[in-house]
Amino acid sequence: MATFIAIHGAFHGGWCFEPLRPHLAACGHELVAPTLPGMGGVGAAPAEVTLEGWADFVLDLARRARPPVWLCGHSRGGVVISAAAERDPAALAGLIYIAALLLPDGHSVRAHQAANPVPPAFVAAVHADGEQRTLAFDPGAAVGLFYHRSPADAGRAAAARLAAEPMNPLNTPVALSDARFGRVPRHYVECSDDRALPLAEQRAMQAVLPCATVTTLDSDHSPFLYCPAELAGALARIAYPA
Repeated sequence: MATFIAIHGAFHGGWCFEPLRPHLAACGHELVAPTLPGMGGVGAAPAEVTLEGWADFVLDLARRARPPVWLCGHSRGGVVISAAAERDPAALAGLIYIAALLLPDGHSVRAHQAANPVPPAFVAAVHADGEQRTLAFDPGAAVGLFYHRSPADAGRAAAARLAAEPMNPLNTPVALSDARFGRVPRHYVECSDDRALPLAEQRAMQAVLPCATVTTLDSDHSPFLYCPAELAGALARIAYPA
């Protein structure tokens, strides 16, 4: 069966995918859900974190995992899995973007945000620390933006665990080529009730970089919390279509 390496989005950690684990295990699949180095200052100094370093970290896991290996990126994690695929496409069976940033060559997260309307509540919730080169997210705003469909207790618990996000990877344009990134099959799992990355924006990115399949979940931005069984089913069907 498949190994799914799930890469979390901004401010999160591998912990956010834990509700998904039993549902994938029930189908015989393995979940690897790391926390990227430098999140919250753990494992690396935030100022030293790079997008390339994150991609290499993910690829090291992929090369040691049981094949076939699928990289799953949530939100900002989409940029990380794209960068990893460019560096070693042969290590991967495919890419799955879960309400994720699917950016074309030469685009960065910050440039994408500058070119697309960002919900005002999101902008107000982000606080920069220029000295530490990190961004922090207001936990009080997180429930309404990230987890509004999820169980209230689970949403509050997740919001309390949000960590500082290193700035450098957000400012780095992702370098992609048709010969490398373009040869890895990519799939999109979109979330129709997403307040952080609205559905229209998810679909605009897919229009630029079409995906082999698109699955729509009636979910907020965090399907691993709101509907983990449905998300696990979507991942399993992508890896092993009927």
